[in-house]
Amino acid sequence: MKIAFQGEIGAFSEEAAGYLYPGCDVVPLPSMEDVFIAVENQTVARGIIPIENSLFGSVHINYDHLRNYRVKITGEAKLRIRHYLMAKPGAHLEGIKRVLSHPQALGQCQVFLREKLGSSDIVPTYDTAGAAKLVAAENSLSSAAIGPARAALEYGLQILAEDLQSHALNYTRFLALAPEDAPRLTSSKEPLKTSIVFTPKENVPGALFKSLAVFFLRDLDLYKVESRPLIGRPGAYLFYLDVEGDVESPILQRALEHLNEISADLRVLGSYPRGQTWNGEEST
Repeated sequence: MKIAFQGEIGAFSEEAAGYLYPGCDVVPLPSMEDVFIAVENQTVARGIIPIENSLFGSVHINYDHLRNYRVKITGEAKLRIRHYLMAKPGAHLEGIKRVLSHPQALGQCQVFLREKLGSSDIVPTYDTAGAAKLVAAENSLSSAAIGPARAALEYGLQILAEDLQSHALNYTRFLALAPEDAPRLTSSKEPLKTSIVFTPKENVPGALFKSLAVFFLRDLDLYKVESRPLIGRPGAYLFYLDVEGDVESPILQRALEHLNEISADLRVLGSYPRGQTWNGEEST
């Protein structure tokens, strides 16, 4: 099974792919959008994308891609993220003048960067493992990358500091994507959640309250609410929801029928098992 992810070999997304699909053939791609395109075009069986981090928040671009591409969510996992500072052999922490990593990783490590490397140049890159690959290619002992320990091993770098994240409980939630017409494999016995995106109708007083009430009235728990600006309509928003239950269950179907009546647009993004938390050694 080919599984696409954004970044280079050694990235956290590759680790999430291996956890969700043990023994898979991973396909590294340059951008998040490339992953969505590959899944939609069925050049890969699945795609893995990060959707939110417990320290640095949502990956907003992927919410936009979920709406724009014909894919569906089939699974999720929460991966514990531990960041390491790595450089070429012979480098020392005191000599680091330039730090490369993905913007999300830099945000998750901002306390360490401020306190230990406050005078260094911070360089955002396309990927954590990609940052390690770039540092490995340089002829310099003053550049370092922030990323997973696997990236240091992959690109022959030495670790100068570990656990750089601003809080020990640093987790990223990853989603597994499939083509929209992929057959459903989930057992009905598994506890499921359903993701949807909708746009409230204009000029309806209390539109968002009424939208959320369709789930409250049926005792359906909401796990996540995310808003995004609606392109072309300044001041208007669309909403992503993660709600308890299976889209094929009668109770959730009635809730969605009710929501559809007060929405300008509604799309189900998928029903899938509630993901486990992966700490690197065991899942919970």
